[in-house]
Amino acid sequence: MSDTIEKIKCLIIGSGPAGYTAAIYAARANMNPILYQGMQPGGQLTTTNEVENFPGYVDGVTGPEMMIQLQQQAQRFGADIRDGWATKVDFSGDIHKVWINDTIELHCETVIISTGASAKYLGLPSEQHYLQMGGGVSACAVCDGFFYRNQEVVIVGAGDSACEEAHYLSKLCKKVTMLVRSDKFRASKIMEERVRKTENIEILMNHDTVEVIGDGNVVEAIKAKNKTTGEVFDIPATGFFVAIGHKPNTDIFKDYLTLDETGYIINTPGTSKTNVEGVFVAGDAADHVYRQAITAAGTGCMAALDAERYLAAKE
Repeated sequence: MSDTIEKIKCLIIGSGPAGYTAAIYAARANMNPILYQGMQPGGQLTTTNEVENFPGYVDGVTGPEMMIQLQQQAQRFGADIRDGWATKVDFSGDIHKVWINDTIELHCETVIISTGASAKYLGLPSEQHYLQMGGGVSACAVCDGFFYRNQEVVIVGAGDSACEEAHYLSKLCKKVTMLVRSDKFRASKIMEERVRKTENIEILMNHDTVEVIGDGNVVEAIKAKNKTTGEVFDIPATGFFVAIGHKPNTDIFKDYLTLDETGYIINTPGTSKTNVEGVFVAGDAADHVYRQAITAAGTGCMAALDAERYLAAKE
């Protein structure tokens, strides 16, 4: 551990739309925010090739470009943006202690958590290749479905989110093939019935994804395996959507903050407040419903305003 302790008025853990927006508001309020970007600077949006649903970008913008602009906007107002990630916290006392990279100890008056959530993937090398290429693999139908209008796509998943995304894609795409890895859905009955009744959704139960096939740049088909018969076959598709869940990046907070059964931070409704005074949450670390850049940015604003009011009340 470091011998020196840095005292901070407002620490923001994590970047992305939530963290950067919090930094913009906190900096403009003279809170001297320090933001540590985390293991994925810019958050999940840096894996999105085109963002066309964020207000103000008439012609769209790439995820990485948008995050650079948000970072620069925060820095313009004086936010201190740093590399590194939080590895340990202690919220048991009046001073909120946070350790960065296991070596730097910070004592903070307020903390805004914007660590986000990570989409779960199957882990196939071909899946990761086309994800990084931006060539047809996505974990967000609402974000990327628009690019596959009148095309054929495949989605893997069995829960409510998978059913919801499959139904959303069915309104845009010519055909949606849904791969369910077991012999039954995990989704609620009403969601299962919705996809079963949708004409252009084909459901393949007991099927595994073997490989994502393409020309090296874009997806062309999905190789699937029937677990009952052993048959392996290709499904023509230009898009592959993975809807097997998200994991909130909140493990280091579990001893101090109230989390739900899946690890999302529980905030006071209508605010960004957690169960610990002076600790606030923004973005996907607390949101398992919307998970959009615009909603994350909105809660980043809320967190900064809540933190500002908390500090003002202490003066």
